[in-house]
Amino acid sequence: MFDAVTNTKNATASSPSAPDLSGGVDQEMGRNEFLKLLVAQLENQDPLKPQDNASFVAELAQFSNLEQTIGINDRLDALALQNQGLQNSQVINMVGQKATVRGSMVTANGSGSPVPLSFTLGGKADRLSVTLQDLNGKDVRTIDIGARSSGAVNISWDGKTDTGLMAPAGTYTINISAKTQEGGSVANSQETTGTVKSVSFDKGYPVLQLSNGVSVPVSDLLRIEQ
Repeated sequence: MFDAVTNTKNATASSPSAPDLSGGVDQEMGRNEFLKLLVAQLENQDPLKPQDNASFVAELAQFSNLEQTIGINDRLDALALQNQGLQNSQVINMVGQKATVRGSMVTANGSGSPVPLSFTLGGKADRLSVTLQDLNGKDVRTIDIGARSSGAVNISWDGKTDTGLMAPAGTYTINISAKTQEGGSVANSQETTGTVKSVSFDKGYPVLQLSNGVSVPVSDLLRIEQ
């Protein structure tokens, strides 16, 4: 009696591994990569032990979720572009208006008109002074203010130098020295005011160009006045 003929192919052999679609680097799987991986898996599975229905349905569900996520991201990107366009239009309307921004520069017109100086103290200062410097870093005027509690400080500069002469028209930098009784530094934030001359977008976000020479991102804008 002849023995039964057996299949020479090993039915328990593992299926060939799916091709590496990552290119050797970590990357997020997109729609096309997912489909390629799914097709490769179906082509290389063991015909005697095909993938069970539950696993296959689970993979299809993952693909459906991927499709929905891609659609949501596309819509969010479109909304972001639309919102950015509206914001840019609003920023352009600021041209010609008086803006107060975070900054440390002021402009004097050389005629003796008071120049407002504004900043905010993060704590009580027992010794407080303001020094104005020209664009070359030379001290022009130092104003001793004395002790001040925390909060906003608003003073004005008469446009004169320490020698009593009128400072020439131009842009000046404000340096604040705020010390405690023990000599520790007190945190402060400065403000500067000027007319918005133009708005640029070359950095990927709106940048305000003020009449006093200050250029700041619109995120540093504190208030607008007509």
